[in-house]
Amino acid sequence: MLETTLNVRIPSDLLGLGLSQEEIQRRVSEWLVFSLFSEGKISSGKAGKLFGVSRLEFIKLLQTRGISFINFTEDELNEELEASKKIR
Repeated sequence: MLETTLNVRIPSDLLGLGLSQEEIQRRVSEWLVFSLFSEGKISSGKAGKLFGVSRLEFIKLLQTRGISFINFTEDELNEELEASKKIR
């Protein structure tokens, strides 16, 4: 995956919590993906790809963070309906 470097300003006190620069970078990236998903700007499949995990693994990540998955876009709802028809 291609990456871009951005300068992000954070309070110095966050470094006092013992978080490494890598951990802060990981958490900022995670927050952005979770935020975009919660706002309906990206699908769970796209979010999973950004995390480098499957859609199901992304849904499990949402659960560990206390973020609701039941926030279907129209495309996701259609995808779920199609999947349920195949199960029958």
